[in-house]
Amino acid sequence: MLLPPANWLPQAPLERLQLDWLSTAGIEVGILRLDRIDPLISGNKWFKLVEHLKAADRAGARGIISLGGAHSNHLHALAAAGKRLGFKTVGLLRGHPQQTPTVADLQAFGMQLHWLGFGGYRDRHAPGFWQPWQTQCPDFHAVPEGGGGLPGALGCAALKAQVNAQLAGLSWSDYHGWWLACGTGTTLAGLVLAEAGEHPVYGALAVPEDHGVAPQVEAIVQEAGRVAVDYALFDASRGGFAKVDAQLLEFIDSTERSSGVPLEPLYTGKALLALKLQVEAGRFERGTRLIFVHTGGLQGRRGFSSCS
Repeated sequence: MLLPPANWLPQAPLERLQLDWLSTAGIEVGILRLDRIDPLISGNKWFKLVEHLKAADRAGARGIISLGGAHSNHLHALAAAGKRLGFKTVGLLRGHPQQTPTVADLQAFGMQLHWLGFGGYRDRHAPGFWQPWQTQCPDFHAVPEGGGGLPGALGCAALKAQVNAQLAGLSWSDYHGWWLACGTGTTLAGLVLAEAGEHPVYGALAVPEDHGVAPQVEAIVQEAGRVAVDYALFDASRGGFAKVDAQLLEFIDSTERSSGVPLEPLYTGKALLALKLQVEAGRFERGTRLIFVHTGGLQGRRGFSSCS
């Protein structure tokens, strides 16, 4: 069995985010702390995995094979889930062998690792990519990079219900929209499906615009038989994926000291800084209430010494 106990459903606390620049603009933000649901299977990764695990279980698979980099939050969560729940995991990694804190964890969790080089990893979307791996790893269920696709989005759709159940704790009757970091667009697509136009969903791109997040969101929503409505994407990449600059690091440091909320520089830090810039540009009216999704990924910040 690849599934967790039926009574294990991670609940993310919804907290008020108190920062001076929000108070000055008259904007209220509730932060959904997905980083706090579990010490290892953290952030949005569990929600993106759960429907994939259900599909693997229905197919009688004995394990999961997926892809990621040497700091991958997705592979980290997958390997941790495999160790905890007792199923085998295989990771196909970008680049050449290197030892990072994440890779060390993957090995400790028992994940079998294969390094594809950079060219081999770029071929992950090519027809026939999975065929040799299905031959080498029979009875393993293949999960897209980052836990993407419609199953990943459907798992993330559950976040709306978790927020609705906690609005009273913020003394809110409703909210005006979501704000979150986007890497593949899967979590955003899940919220777009859950909202069905009721509230807008704003995605802060942690990758450059040419990485195809918008087409991926559209494809997921269309596969679900729906039309993607009321969402927008903003460039928060700071020049490219994993690009980190002094302004970003200073913002993360000051925000952590002011709010007590830990951030990392690839996703949540960039997303919150992008929100600050949009708030200061006057995009949101006074009185706006937003849900900011803390997508976790804190284990990955071990690769950045200035954020350790």
